[in-house]
Parts: sequence; structure tokens; C-alpha cells
Amino acid sequence: MSGNVQSSKSWRMRRVTLEPARQIDVAHAGDEHGYEFTAPLDANSHISVEGWRRERALCFVHRTRRGVTMQRGVLIQRAGGANGATWMFDYDPASEGDEEAGRRFGAHAFTPGEYVSVREPNGDVRTYKVASVAPA
Repeated sequence: MSGNVQSSKSWRMRRVTLEPARQIDVAHAGDEHGYEFTAPLDANSHISVEGWRRERALCFVHRTRRGVTMQRGVLIQRAGGANGATWMFDYDPASEGDEEAGRRFGAHAFTPGEYVSVREPNGDVRTYKVASVAPA
């Protein structure tokens, strides 16, 4: 065999930054926060389940406010939801109920300018803009 063995890996680890989208709900205007998370993205910029299974130890999330990390957690996948699974940000793996669920994260392409939504533990759904995607 040749020494030029190509990797069969069909995803790359990326750092995704989500910024708050313009909100009509002014009641939360001072409570705006964003996210920076690391995830394996495939060639179409979707989260790779295979990549996550192999690299889940590298899939971190930082909840930020004005560029300062407020909470650290991990990207997890739970059974249920659209397409049989839900991607979530989990800040305390020892407790249930504090997770923030990405709405249809499995179907969204994480490319700059796209919009995604996150459901907070209290049920509020907030919209975020993908501000950047960079190598992790």
C-alpha cells in the first residue's frame, strides 16, 4: 500500500459563533447573550453525528455576554425531537433540565449569515445569527 492514505473523515472541527439576532421583544434587550461552540461540521456545514460521536470530548460551548464567558458546557445529543434527535447545550451534566435545545440544529447549515434558534430552559426561544465559523 502507498504511504498516501487519505482520511475517510467527512467532517472538520469548527468553532461557531452565534450572536443575538434583532429581537422584537424589548423585555429581554439587556439580557442578550451569545454562544461560541465547537462542533464537527460536514461538507454542507451541518453538525456531523459521526464526528460528534468520535470527538464529543472536544465539543464545548461557551455562553457569552459582551464577549465574556458566562457559562461553560458541552454540546450533547439527546433522543427525540425532529429527525429523532435534539442537539443541546448542557452546562451541568449531573443535572437535568438546565439544557438549552437548538431548534432543528441537525437540519441547519452553520454558515455565516444564517439564523438558528435556541430554546432556553424556561421555554423562551431566541434567534441567533451565525456570526462566524472558523477552524477549531
